[in-house]
Amino acid sequence: MKIRNNYRIRKASSTVFFELILIVLGFFFLMPFIFMLRTAFMSARQAAKVPLQWIPDPFTVENIISGTQKVPFWTFLKNSVVLTSLCIVGTVVSSSLVAFGFARLKAPGKKFFFVLLLSTMMIPGTVTLIPTFAMYSKLGWIDTLLPLVLPCFFGGGAFYIFLLRQFFASIPGELAESAMIDGSGWIRIFFRIYLPNAKPALLVVTIMTFVNIWNDYFGPMIYLTNPKNYTLALGMTMFKNQYGGALNMGPMMAVAFLAVLPLLITYIVFQKYFVQGVVTSGIKG
Repeated sequence: MKIRNNYRIRKASSTVFFELILIVLGFFFLMPFIFMLRTAFMSARQAAKVPLQWIPDPFTVENIISGTQKVPFWTFLKNSVVLTSLCIVGTVVSSSLVAFGFARLKAPGKKFFFVLLLSTMMIPGTVTLIPTFAMYSKLGWIDTLLPLVLPCFFGGGAFYIFLLRQFFASIPGELAESAMIDGSGWIRIFFRIYLPNAKPALLVVTIMTFVNIWNDYFGPMIYLTNPKNYTLALGMTMFKNQYGGALNMGPMMAVAFLAVLPLLITYIVFQKYFVQGVVTSGIKG
């Protein structure tokens, strides 16, 4: 009995110790966000106080108004929303179709092409950057959203195809066989059986695509030259280059907060489904 009690005490102590470490590390990771948040709703005089004042007093939204007026913020936001929406639609549709083909359809060389597809994940993007840019330049697509959107409609990425393929492979094949006996073709089976059962995995693909495209800076920087076509990621850099001084710290942090806000809302709302989708998509199959 005494040994059992000692074991429970040691286990509880180690759990508390590790949780305290995680809390401290989490606090340090949150510090930049907390600093951004407090500066966004403070006056310039409050933000420059020493020692730091963490709670705005008074609370003000002047920085948000000023920041969105200094640069065409709403144009940047519209471009990001359009680009992200198109990429989500293209990635979900194309990757699910390709994944379904690899998971259920029979074709010569299917395994070879699947391995070839996965091998592309090991190729750095900088290797294909120059030939890809040259191709889009010949087509006259530079300074348009086409170079950023088009790849999403051709699979969206090997990782998404692999994730959905694993999920589709975990769905019992008897369902498709029963539907084929009733006269259904593969297209109907895909839309009536596989897609409805793949909602968790499709949600994971949607969230990951949203986060990746919304935060993407490198792609828009390469292909977009006109500020009217800039996304929020490029717009933030433009704001920093033009108004990056200490006097504009508040407006700059306010614009950064508005850019991050959609990501925060997405994570808060879909956290449960994201974890569920990762578990069901990564373990089964």
